[in-house]
Amino acid sequence: MKKIALFLNGEKPQFIPNLQRYDAIYCVDGAYKYLKEFNTVPDLIIGDFDSIESLPEEIENIHTPDQNFTDFEKALKIIIKHGFTHVDVFAANGLEQDHFLGNMTTALKYKKKLTIKFYDDRQSYYFINKKTKLTDVKGKIISLFPFPKAKKVNSTALKYPLENLDLNMMKNRIGTRNQALNDTITIEFKKGNILLFLEN
Repeated sequence: MKKIALFLNGEKPQFIPNLQRYDAIYCVDGAYKYLKEFNTVPDLIIGDFDSIESLPEEIENIHTPDQNFTDFEKALKIIIKHGFTHVDVFAANGLEQDHFLGNMTTALKYKKKLTIKFYDDRQSYYFINKKTKLTDVKGKIISLFPFPKAKKVNSTALKYPLENLDLNMMKNRIGTRNQALNDTITIEFKKGNILLFLEN
């Protein structure tokens, strides 16, 4: 498994996690400024470079001027080309919420090609598989968002159990603010997509 950390130009993180577990660190051009503040040096900078004053000569960069794709999607294309299979994404939310929703839509588009997981200072969130097991989660808040629908959703060890329930964003039937009762919980569904939010 080749795993990469990708930093986007969303809300600046309060801290940078331990990055030694990653095979590489990539960032879009707008994220490079705050990475410098944390003394974090990426392996690659990606973007159209409209958000960066000057490119550091010692860091590899790839110019991606195509305005038909977001910086996030352009980064994912490069990540796939470079042979990575798992990507942890930081600073995908905040500042401009239309960018956040666009990032989630892009993540769904690439779900079958990459394992993509997002992190911010309070939560992790990602599209789950139709059979998902979470561990070490007792007492944590868990929210399930259909994107936009999910059929026949079942759960174990949640405070508010889901039993063969259809979730539908358009009908305001979503599974927010639930809580794990055990260290291990399971979630299964037959059809659709679910964006899971897990409290840190």
